[in-house]
Amino acid sequence: MSAEPDISSGLVPPDTHVLVLSCGKAGHDVNSLGIAAALGGDLVVMQIRPHPLFAFLSPYGPADPSQMLDYNWPDIIIASGRTTAPVLRAMGAKSKGRAFTLFLQDPRAWRSRFDIIWMPQHDVATGPNIIKTLTSPHGVRPRDLKQARERADPRIAALASPRLAISLGGPSGAHSFTPADYEALAGIARSGAQAGFCLAITPSRRTPPELMQALRQSLADLPAERCFIWDGTGENPYVSMLANSDCIVVTADSVNMVGEAAATGAPVYVYEPGGGSPKITRFLEAMIASGAVRRFAGAFERWSYQPIDATHQIASEVARRYLARKASLPPKAKRPD
Repeated sequence: MSAEPDISSGLVPPDTHVLVLSCGKAGHDVNSLGIAAALGGDLVVMQIRPHPLFAFLSPYGPADPSQMLDYNWPDIIIASGRTTAPVLRAMGAKSKGRAFTLFLQDPRAWRSRFDIIWMPQHDVATGPNIIKTLTSPHGVRPRDLKQARERADPRIAALASPRLAISLGGPSGAHSFTPADYEALAGIARSGAQAGFCLAITPSRRTPPELMQALRQSLADLPAERCFIWDGTGENPYVSMLANSDCIVVTADSVNMVGEAAATGAPVYVYEPGGGSPKITRFLEAMIASGAVRRFAGAFERWSYQPIDATHQIASEVARRYLARKASLPPKAKRPD
């Protein structure tokens, strides 16, 4: 197994002005901020709040003038979410190539207007400025996992090995969570306990309360030293859970969470709730083919694979192309206060 990449010092000079345009949705922002963290530089985050008419016309329509910043200072602009696409496109055009633009996910319009577009490998679009990776970019970096292993959250460290982490999503545009899913997930957790694992379970913002209730009822007889369920108080020990678990179960509704689990090198099982989509199915099949992920079939197994670090891969390509362009441009203006 090769050594984990060291990206702690960043991939661009520390005085590089990096602007993230946020659409306000956590699933998109985690992609943008993950890339920004890997790049390094001087980061500013701006949430885009267009007038409803401009939002309705996104990503095809013009940018809301009220959302435009001074386009002369950013060196790299990162955006994700359809409402950010017009602003990114307009700022890139007005800078006349001085600002390097990166859009994450398919902008569905004016693809040629962005320097780089990242899309997941399971997307069908192609083009010279499109780069694809197996997993999505995220903020769970190799150094974060390393630090979490060296200084585990006390609530996770209190659980003896082997540990099973269970990362829960919730209803989405593609998936529904029904009482049958609650029962199945509670059964998986119970099976893990019966197999000798200590359990660490965390919900997300979308996790139904009924699912958490089903889990607590199923695991009520386990002592505290064998089961930790995060109740929303204190800091979320999510990264420490991933870093210090011997096996991970994650619900398939979140491509981001599956990718974060696969960054650890620990065996990852996915549970597919009701619903689904062809795109997510293609993603899961690719993850299974990579050797990182398996569908849970009633028993826990151990296997190994090289941790998947798409964030570093994407950020490295952005840095390479940005620095190549920067070498041919005059110095930029300072960022305004």
